[in-house]
Amino acid sequence: MSLAVWLVASYLVGAIPTSYWVARVAKGIDLRTVGSGNLGATNVYRTLGWRYAIPVALVDIAKGVVPVLIFGPRASDGLWIPLLLGLAAVVGHVFSPFVGFKGGKGVATAAGVVLGIAPLATLVSLATWVAVVRLTGYVSLGSILAALVLPPATWLLDPTARPVVGLFSGLALFIVAMHRKNIERLRAGTENRFGSRPAASPEPPR
Repeated sequence: MSLAVWLVASYLVGAIPTSYWVARVAKGIDLRTVGSGNLGATNVYRTLGWRYAIPVALVDIAKGVVPVLIFGPRASDGLWIPLLLGLAAVVGHVFSPFVGFKGGKGVATAAGVVLGIAPLATLVSLATWVAVVRLTGYVSLGSILAALVLPPATWLLDPTARPVVGLFSGLALFIVAMHRKNIERLRAGTENRFGSRPAASPEPPR
């Protein structure tokens, strides 16, 4: 198949609105209208709990792994094409056509992408995320710092992935940009801490 077909396939895999469908099927909730309104695992946790959030997070990570490790080798050799396909999946997750081109912030799917290319650096980023969230309670801050740690960690720990550190840097800046509203709330002291779960109720009949 041509590269264009692989790119479209990767985009559509990333665009699968896991959190939206889970909330709809499980509780009849439109996740875009409750909590933060974000279609990500954190908002699933805050509205539905761990039972639903963990599977959503794992599927969102898989949406990044599949284009890199399964589609990538079939499309081309080397690092660049698998990474490009992974980035297409991230774009699909953030701008999903299945939910009006609205999605999550791309953190879990991006984690799946980098896991397939730079596993050691991914572990460092994950450790950064865990440490920051435990110390501060802010998932958004953990995600931002984990993204920023990724490029230097890749350079130091995954030498074979050094050619794509520049693209990893662009991905990190994209993740930061997707959290711009969170950054504003962090500066204002109004950002929700991890564990805060506003009550959600099903939408009224239409």
